Parts: sequence; structure tokens; C-alpha cells
Amino acid sequence: MNNSIILLQEGGAAAAPQGGGMQTLIMFGLIAIVFYFFMIRPQMKKNKETRKFRESLAVGDKIITAGGIHGKVLELNDTTVVISSEGTKLRLEKNSIVMNPEDQLANQKK
Repeated sequence: MNNSIILLQEGGAAAAPQGGGMQTLIMFGLIAIVFYFFMIRPQMKKNKETRKFRESLAVGDKIITAGGIHGKVLELNDTTVVISSEGTKLRLEKNSIVMNPEDQLANQKK
């Protein structure tokens, strides 16, 4: 019985593929490239556009918040914005502003 176990171990070691490490590295590299171009790069581009939009806000601009509130900018500070929405004034963080309603309409038409 001990002889059969030794034979199986020897046969298993001899059946291991040779040179498979390089193919695996190439495959992981290709997967990383695909992730970068289809997931990471578009998200970075969108974040850059959103940051530019927030920096270019001016009094009187129409905005939409992340919570879906539509409003018009009344005051601007370094990190906060005061908006008017249907007669109500709201103070919001600039980070909660997502887009301009005109941009949303342009995106829907695409």
C-alpha cells in the first residue's frame, strides 16, 4: 500500500505544467489594462468634470444636488452654498452638488 502512494506522488509531480508562470503574468496584466480603460479611467474623467463644475459655480446658476433637490445658487462660500428651492433657502456642502439641469438634459438626449 505504501508503494502505491509513492507512485501517485511521483506521477503527480511529473505531470505539472512547465512555463505557465509567464502566461499567468501576461493574463493578469491584460486584465489590469482592461480594468483601467473600462472602469478606472472613465470614473477619473467624470470626477474631474464634476470638480471643475463645482469650482465654476456662480450666483444665479441652477443646480441639482445628490439628493435630487433642484435649486438656484444664492450665495457661495469656500465649502458651502446657499440655494433657493421653491421659496426655501438651504445651506449645502459643495460636495453634494452633482450637476447642472441643462447638462442633465443634454445627457438624456444622447
